[in-house]
Amino acid sequence: MAKKDTKITKKCPKCGAGAIKNSTVCIECGAKIKTSNGMGTVQPIRSKKDIESMKAYLKSKNIRDWALFVLGINSALRISDLLNLNLTDVCDENGNIKDRIKLKEIKTGKTKDFPLNTNVKEALKEYISTVKDGQNVLFASQKGNKAITRQHAHTILSSAAKTIGIKEAISCHSLRKSFSFALYEAGVDITRIQSLLNHSSPRETLRYIGIIQGELDEIYMELNL
Repeated sequence: MAKKDTKITKKCPKCGAGAIKNSTVCIECGAKIKTSNGMGTVQPIRSKKDIESMKAYLKSKNIRDWALFVLGINSALRISDLLNLNLTDVCDENGNIKDRIKLKEIKTGKTKDFPLNTNVKEALKEYISTVKDGQNVLFASQKGNKAITRQHAHTILSSAAKTIGIKEAISCHSLRKSFSFALYEAGVDITRIQSLLNHSSPRETLRYIGIIQGELDEIYMELNL
């Protein structure tokens, strides 16, 4: 029987994924969902300090959750694609971590092929050394050889964020948004981020990563050439 805080009561109007009771955002795509509590928007984790705090907290609680967070925040994969990964997607026949992950996105049907950076490789290596024999899925639940659910992943991440003091709404989709926001902060051209996320316009990408008009206005006011 599902716990009260993970009961599915609505479906996202954008992607059709289930919405957790009283949630105001889709845990799959980040779209706003109207609930009895109104509207809300999931946010990226903007601070590198907060990202490191999330990593430290999650690792202290569950190495699987830590590895999921590290891979998610470094790959921009949707939670459905993260939880669909098998060990063979990240390990070769000798058990070594692959240099790249190649998969077909569940939502878009498009092929995604990307390299794994050092942090991801080290996290996956450490985590995989702890998995049970016979496990096939990468991020398995403790109840068997099945991946944890999106609802469980949402609970893990939102609870961790609250524990370390993040006040914004954080969910699974915050991993993808945090990746994109970090690119923006690093000076990557917004049109390249737009292309990576398959958005229709730079304005959509700016909204997606939480850059609001007031912040853009401040750039003009502070320039004073």
